[in-house]
Formats: sequence, C-alpha cells, structure tokens
Amino acid sequence: MIIKKNKPVIETRRNVLKTLAIGAGAAAGASILPGFVRYAQAQSSAPIKIGFQVHRTGIGAAYGRWYDRTTMAAAKLINDNGGINGRPVEIVAEDDGTDPKRGAEVVEKFATQHNCDIGFGTLFSHVVIGSAPRAGELKLPYFVVSEGHHVASGMLNRYTLQPGITDVKSQVQAMAPFVASTLGKKVTMIFPDFAFGHDHRDYFSAAVEAQGGEVLAKIAIPPTESSFTKYFPQIPSGTEVIYHVMVGPAVLTFVKEMGEFFGPNRPEIFGFIDSLEAVDLGSSGLEFLEGTYFWEGNPRYAQADQSEHDKFYREAVGVDDNGASISDPKDVSTYSHMFGCWETLHIVKAGMEAAGYQGPADRAKLIEAVEAMTDMPLSREHPQGAKRFNGKTHQTFGHQYISRVESGRLVLAHTTSIEDTLYPDETDYTTQSF
Repeated sequence: MIIKKNKPVIETRRNVLKTLAIGAGAAAGASILPGFVRYAQAQSSAPIKIGFQVHRTGIGAAYGRWYDRTTMAAAKLINDNGGINGRPVEIVAEDDGTDPKRGAEVVEKFATQHNCDIGFGTLFSHVVIGSAPRAGELKLPYFVVSEGHHVASGMLNRYTLQPGITDVKSQVQAMAPFVASTLGKKVTMIFPDFAFGHDHRDYFSAAVEAQGGEVLAKIAIPPTESSFTKYFPQIPSGTEVIYHVMVGPAVLTFVKEMGEFFGPNRPEIFGFIDSLEAVDLGSSGLEFLEGTYFWEGNPRYAQADQSEHDKFYREAVGVDDNGASISDPKDVSTYSHMFGCWETLHIVKAGMEAAGYQGPADRAKLIEAVEAMTDMPLSREHPQGAKRFNGKTHQTFGHQYISRVESGRLVLAHTTSIEDTLYPDETDYTTQSF
C-alpha cells in the first residue's frame, strides 16, 4: 500500500502492522487467558465505543441476529484479553431496519448522540450506500461488513472501509472458471433487484464471458418478493446452468419453488449460499439440491481438514459442526457472512493499537493505520482464511469456497487462491483528504 513518504510516523505504523499481522496467530494463542484484563495500562479507562449498525428488522433480520451474536463474541474475546489499548470495548447497537434512510440516521446517532469512536457492521449494500455519505460528512470511520463492490469501486469515501470480507466482484471472478469448465457455459442468472444483485449481474456476466460462456437471461427479482414460480418460465430452454443468488425472508420458498418447477430434469445449478443462509439444508423440499454447487464465504459444515482457528471461532460464537446454534440445531447461522464481523473487529483493534488511538481526534490516524495493512494470515483473528488488504481501495481479498451438496451436507469441492480474486484498482482513497 502506498503511504506518502513525508509521513514517517505512518511508515513506522506500517512496520508495526506487518509485525502484528505475521505474528497474529501466535500472539493470540499466547495471550488468551480467561478473565485476563489489563485496562489499568490505558491512559483512559473510558470504553472504546463501537457503533454497531445492525439489521434487527427488515429483510436483513436473519443476518442481523447472527451479526449481533458474532460481534458480541468478538468483543468479549477482545475484552477478556485486555480490550483495545488497555480500554474495554463497548458495543452500542442501533437497528437500521435494513433501510437506507434509517441507516444514515443511525450513523448520525453514533456520532452525535452516542459519541462513538467508529461505526461498524452494515451488511446490505443499499444501506451501506445510503449511510456511507453521512459517515464521511461526520468524519466517522465506517467499517462495513457488506459484499458489494461499492467500496472498492470508489463510489464512497475515505472514511468507509471493508477490510474483513471480500466483495462480489472478486468472488464471481474467482467462481466463473469453475462454473464454465465444470457445469456449462450457457447460463441464466436469477438475482435480487438492488445494488448487491446488480453487482452479481454485471460482474459475473463479464467473468463468464471471459471464460467463453454466455449469459442467456438475467432475471431480476424484487428482494421483498414472496413467491417466485412466475419467474421460472423466463428461463431459456437452452440453459445449461442456473446461477442463483437470493436474499430475504423468502429464500427457502425460492429454492423450494425452483425444485418444484424443474423436478428431476433440472439443469446444473450453481448458487450463492445467500439463497440458503440461515436455512436448514434438511428442510423438506430441498432434496433436489443434491449434487448442486454453492459458493460459500466460509464453509458452513466443519470440513475434514478443519483448522484449529475455525474450531476456536465456532466454539466462541456458539456454532456446532453443522453450522447451527449449539443450543438449537434448527437455528442455522449465516456462517458465510458473519465471520466478517469477527475479523473486522480484530482489524479495528490492530489498527487502533498501531495508531495509538486515544479518541476521536485520532480517527484519521486509525484510517491511515488500517490503510497500511497488507497480508493477514489465517489465525484466530482471521478464521475464514488468509487475506490481503488493499489500502488504496479499502477492500480485502481472500479465498473463496465452492461446496457440493452431498447427502444433505455442503462438502468443500474447490478453494480458490487469493490471486484468483484480484482485479485492477479502480480508485485510490489514500489521495483523498480527511
């Protein structure tokens, strides 16, 4: 990452951050002791306030519930190990209703009423797009846990970062070669009709065409739709692969109705797990998914080669080997997305500590410290996998996972490299003033 040469203090932070990144896993393993707290070392005993913009209601509610659970688990771990710069972390949660207007209002509350140090946690892309401009105006660092390409495209501002989860453009670019070579080259896409779905439409179309494939039809569905049967006749008869990504409370209905429409004579199917996040694969009507493929941001089922870091993370969040709540096997997590909250909070911690963050006057230092980050190794802090952060575009890049439904479970079939997900920079936020 390029940081201006006339700021030697930031260069020093860069070296510190590289050391932190290389040793993150070892350091975490050495310091995790139940109840170990060193808040007395801090210059201030006041908590670090993190404004958590959570989708408690609206179409993102299932995600919001698990984002909440993951965020609280990460905050507890951080506090059990001394907090940030010796100060405890306090999560200040506000429901944005998965609504862009309310999202901007929530951001303003964080800055002007709650006196939060940062804003954090937003998932749905239309809410991010509606909220980020206000964060920039208020000079509130805004760490989103979304997947849209809106951050890396340059649409937003220097105060908005997405360091803990990959974006759609990188995901579909990495998926397209597998889809075209393994499943077929004539594709029909089904996606939600808002920014997140439009990213899939645009970037997957380009990626599959680069593989010699063709998108025969692009079927956009309102994200609040409750029945989908009327859309399936729009699928051209020459379709070899149905590519689907759906969101909202009716995802189970969508997948069931797709199975009812095709019966045993279905084309190949490649879905993004968004279409079944928080849904039990054992649900009646999903039997037809046997042999189909899904992108997963993080494999829901513990795999045969499960890392010690994934095991630690599952236990901390309270998720079993099937990706469901330990206390309720029917309560299935949003495992492919919620890790972003865990990882982002640990990035915030590393950034604040590298920046010597003491309060709002140090917000620019915090952003510069995060911009200086590069490689993040697989560790307790990054249990989904290693990542590479691009400080210019404020976007992280990481491994993607393709799983196959086998005997009602998602079994990992292919893991991409980080290099598969990279694309040329489209912006440089570091050139923007604070």
